[in-house]
Amino acid sequence: MKSISVLIVILVLSFDGYSRQAPDSTVNPSTISDQVNLNFENNLDSLLNLWFVRNAPLYSLGLLERDTANKVVPVFPDSVYIERLGNIISVIDMTFNPIVRNFIHVYTRNRREQVEVMLGLTDYYFPLFEEVLDYYDLPLELRYLPVVESALNPRAVSRAGATGIWQFMFGTARMYDLEMNSLVDQRRDPLASTHAAARFLRDLYNIYDCWTLALAAYNCGPGNVNRAIRRAGGSRTYWEIYYHLPRETRGYVPAFIAATYAMTYYREHNLVPVATEFPLFTDTIMIDREMHLMQVAEVLDLPVEKLRDINPQYRRDIIPAHTRPYALRLPVGYTSKFIDHQDSIFNYMADHYLNRANLTVSPVTAATVNAGTPPAGRTAVNYSVKQGDNLGYIAGWFNVRVQDLRNWNNIRGNIIRPGQRLVVFVPSGQTDYYNEVNTLSFAAKQARRGRAASVNQPPVTVASGDYLYYTVRQGDTLWDIARQFPGVSDSDIRRLNQLTNSSRIYPGQRLRIKPSS
Repeated sequence: MKSISVLIVILVLSFDGYSRQAPDSTVNPSTISDQVNLNFENNLDSLLNLWFVRNAPLYSLGLLERDTANKVVPVFPDSVYIERLGNIISVIDMTFNPIVRNFIHVYTRNRREQVEVMLGLTDYYFPLFEEVLDYYDLPLELRYLPVVESALNPRAVSRAGATGIWQFMFGTARMYDLEMNSLVDQRRDPLASTHAAARFLRDLYNIYDCWTLALAAYNCGPGNVNRAIRRAGGSRTYWEIYYHLPRETRGYVPAFIAATYAMTYYREHNLVPVATEFPLFTDTIMIDREMHLMQVAEVLDLPVEKLRDINPQYRRDIIPAHTRPYALRLPVGYTSKFIDHQDSIFNYMADHYLNRANLTVSPVTAATVNAGTPPAGRTAVNYSVKQGDNLGYIAGWFNVRVQDLRNWNNIRGNIIRPGQRLVVFVPSGQTDYYNEVNTLSFAAKQARRGRAASVNQPPVTVASGDYLYYTVRQGDTLWDIARQFPGVSDSDIRRLNQLTNSSRIYPGQRLRIKPSS
């Protein structure tokens, strides 16, 4: 008991200044809803562009339009919400009030498409969360917390720098022994970060003996919760100290209650999980030598984007196993292939991928490119941007990373323009192969990557009317499309095409983008 008391003192002192947002003594339920909804959208922008989501069967087959029955958005009275929340078996208080109702509407009405993607990911993540929570004897309903924190996106990063599926700040992650360096960030590792989150939540519960206060402290830190308790005259329940908490934390617990509701009663709201390409079952191999994910991808013929998505902790695709073993996750069925070909994998282009210069300066900076010095073993080729190109396509055609293209060409964000010349550094012995890319049609370039040639129509055309139109391609999202047109937002496209937040787009659909003049 003495050791627990000491730990509690350390936690409170350590987190006294910890906060992901500033305190605010005023409150407006709709403002809070908008604030948390903004964070939710920011995380989902990244989630919907992960490889395993973009290649989901519903996207790749163009079956985004559901039957009419599933498009109906049910409306329920408060009494139904109260009854359903009361039927959820939970040791965490599931209070209902207008603020909770607002968040239930965010999940079940306003952001239906995103929630359906998250429902599709629960088959992979929830068993992992539940096993760890059970190990620490914590309530299993805490598995819904990452829905609020990160939208189940292991690469989510908040404005304050909280990172990963459990949104750890750097200092908190250090306290719970997560490794973070230039090559590895275990805040992005779903398994390692879940163990750390479980220990953190257990420690917070030991401080407050109340799960809603522990959740609030998880969001804004024990220091802010303790101040709220003092300002509320010593009250120790969440709703009694509600108005004394930082603004975002006021929405945090209601959002958790709403997420628990939405994930439990999604069928009643005609929400249908999206079947993603994320492998439900993976094997883990311990790597005891340095390795690059591209070596694995090339030899085993796996999309490197898929490897990155199931190994998000490796920040630069490098497994730095020169002093101790590191885990590599592979889809089930590839473990034996890895073992059979491991010598080939370790040796494949090792001089390039594991070049020490590349490890210490990764990737080459724009200043170096401007000085005319290519990376070791690579030669510069030029590519002229064509109508309809984006950085993702170009990176795939040249087998480089999007971030490489940005750094080599001093590009911020994702805006490129037709006719713009890009410098791309390719293996020195393959310059003829990559020089041909400039002369190929879109379909031919896609065919080189093993992608269907059915998306060979130029996506942008000027209609006979007054608007510029875009033809939707496989894997497109409104966010992707908007980024290709300076000054255009996804909201603009929704408005011009009379799309709601839950409307879906599909390959071949023509969207009005903006006035042509």
